[in-house]
Amino acid sequence: GRSTMSGSLFFVKPAQNTVLLCSPQMTKLAEKVVKHTRNVTLGSITWKKFPDGFPNIFVHDVESIKGCHVVFLASFSQAGEIFEQMSVLCSLPQYAPHSVKIILPFFPVGTMERVDREGEIATARTLARILSSIPPCRGGPLDLVIYDIHALQERFYFGDNVIPVLQSGVPLLLGKLEQLALEMPYDPSSANDKFQWTIAFPDMGAYMRYNHMFTAFDTIICMKVRQGDSRKITVKEGIAKGKHCVLVDDLIQTGGTLIETGKALLDLGAVSVSAFCTHGVFPQDAWKKFVTGPFKKVWITDSCPVQASLVNGKGPFEVLSLAPLIANVIDMETVEQVSALQGPRLSRL
Repeated sequence: GRSTMSGSLFFVKPAQNTVLLCSPQMTKLAEKVVKHTRNVTLGSITWKKFPDGFPNIFVHDVESIKGCHVVFLASFSQAGEIFEQMSVLCSLPQYAPHSVKIILPFFPVGTMERVDREGEIATARTLARILSSIPPCRGGPLDLVIYDIHALQERFYFGDNVIPVLQSGVPLLLGKLEQLALEMPYDPSSANDKFQWTIAFPDMGAYMRYNHMFTAFDTIICMKVRQGDSRKITVKEGIAKGKHCVLVDDLIQTGGTLIETGKALLDLGAVSVSAFCTHGVFPQDAWKKFVTGPFKKVWITDSCPVQASLVNGKGPFEVLSLAPLIANVIDMETVEQVSALQGPRLSRL
């Protein structure tokens, strides 16, 4: 009789469902994403190590991947985690998914995107080349979704197997400010309560990157100027006096400059100063200096899940989950609350 491939692992049916897989660090965020979507199944991976320390990984129920859209929620916060997750990502196409989308909320080496002298290594390019080595699947090149990558030009480091989809966590801040504005006492002298907020940028780079997302707000541009042997934060443009200022940038590392900028705005007469940064990295417990710092609120996302879990609710910190935005990017129908968070998005390339 005529042979059939109906029992073959590689017989691909039209995609109907989405399977969400994740690294162990992203389990909680993945569970939140599923709650914001429909027709998304949370898959299971067992992450173990052999006695020699190398990964011992098992993807459960790989038959369910066949013909489906597969989304992998990744976290590369530690160098050793990259090899483990790349082992899974390079293997997924052999199970015949219809498409593969990688959600990497934080691109960890984004600040090392260029070299200033011979001998330095641009590790951002290295990681981009590693990700570009993932084989394509039936649906073609993989989508790689990154939130607030440090330098937009890093998109050009990726090869043809990967399509960078650059997103921003700023809609979470916009939603939070709208919520707080509604909770504020009504001011008849203000045509719109959200104008009580003034968006401040710690440098010109942050202004160029994010200003177009805050066209309805007054803005302040800060900068460092040299005074003798020291450098002082000053305001290049805008008025801080009498304003509720929110500093906006892509990430917090040690936080020294951000804290200095917050203090400078208060010295210039700001009523209060808060901050929003998508990625809270906080090496060597740098978050502790914010507990007694100048900020009323410090909003970060859960793009770095370990750090976000550590600081949430401590001092001025509040974590705004990326879950509804990630659910939207997966292109699934989301709950009604997500529509309120949709805002300006960086273009897909």
